[in-house]
Amino acid sequence: MVILNKKYLIMLLSILTLSFLLVACGGDSEEGTDEGNTEEDTGEETDTGSEGEGSEEAAGEFEEDEWQFVTEETQGEVQYEYAAEFANRISEKTGGAITVDALEYGSLGSSVDQAQLLQQGGVQLAVMSPGFTGGQVSDGQIFSLHYFFPSDQEQVQEVLTNSEALNQDLRAKYEEHSISPLSYWTEGAMAWTSNVGIESPSDWEGLNMRVQESPLMRESYDAYGATVQALDWGELYTALDRETVDAQENPIFFIESASFHEVQDTVTISNHNNYVAMTTANTEWYNGLDENVKAVVDETVTEMQDWVFDEQKSQNQAGLEAIEADTENETEIIELNEDQIAEFREAAEPVHQYYRDEVEGIDPEIFDKLQEEIAEVMGE
Repeated sequence: MVILNKKYLIMLLSILTLSFLLVACGGDSEEGTDEGNTEEDTGEETDTGSEGEGSEEAAGEFEEDEWQFVTEETQGEVQYEYAAEFANRISEKTGGAITVDALEYGSLGSSVDQAQLLQQGGVQLAVMSPGFTGGQVSDGQIFSLHYFFPSDQEQVQEVLTNSEALNQDLRAKYEEHSISPLSYWTEGAMAWTSNVGIESPSDWEGLNMRVQESPLMRESYDAYGATVQALDWGELYTALDRETVDAQENPIFFIESASFHEVQDTVTISNHNNYVAMTTANTEWYNGLDENVKAVVDETVTEMQDWVFDEQKSQNQAGLEAIEADTENETEIIELNEDQIAEFREAAEPVHQYYRDEVEGIDPEIFDKLQEEIAEVMGE
């Protein structure tokens, strides 16, 4: 009886052991089949899975945050469209973790108000014109010099993108005021509008020209015999309509978008200057970013240089065509020839030297270096 029990016991143990092995092997086999299908048999499924995990991991690398990006223009115009495109790219690169709110002009006050908000950390990012900070960063007035930068827009963009004088030396000057210019770019060549038609420096005599808050702009137009008045652009249409001011300068796209041609009889394509914009960040905020976040910001700013050049080119061409097609507000388009430009250039060049030698607070070495960089780009 004992022997029999032992036999039964041995058989029972054998059955249990075999059952356990079968279950274990079955489980391993099933799991192995799934892994095999994913990694070997269905490579496409593996890629999809990897992308999903990668996206989740990328989003996990960034903490959720929301930034404000203020501009000096309204929806549809170059600066706002720049900010909106920038926002889309930041969201995409951070898996939606970081949201950037693009704000059009007027959302947070005037252009001067917006510059102050950036300095105080009230907003994180801004597109601004150096003309509105000329009273604080004297070197920023260099962009107000007439016939200093190339007339060719591609050459202008090359200088703005690659200049060490601007992207290192001038940037350091702005950062003393909590403004970090991450890039400089052109919104297109400036044009003049007036009711008299500007074709020579003498045509400026007796005219009151609207300018930004830049002391050097006063000097530039004084060289032509004009008086000047500083106005925020939000007041400009009414001032032109009431003839409080007689003339203004802006890129063609902005002249059309702001309807300045409705209250001015002529547009002079002079190529005397460029509307330079800066992509800026509050310095303390920018320096405090995690390295991975800062890298995404820098990468996006670099990418946007080509994008914004194409955008401004398209908008300026469309603006000129719209002005020419506006039969209800007929506008004479005057394009200066080489002889006329030479006359203006001669009148403007003494202001270059005045800027370098007389304007308080500027670094002459920045001027000299930038002048050399411009000459190199122009092949001089």
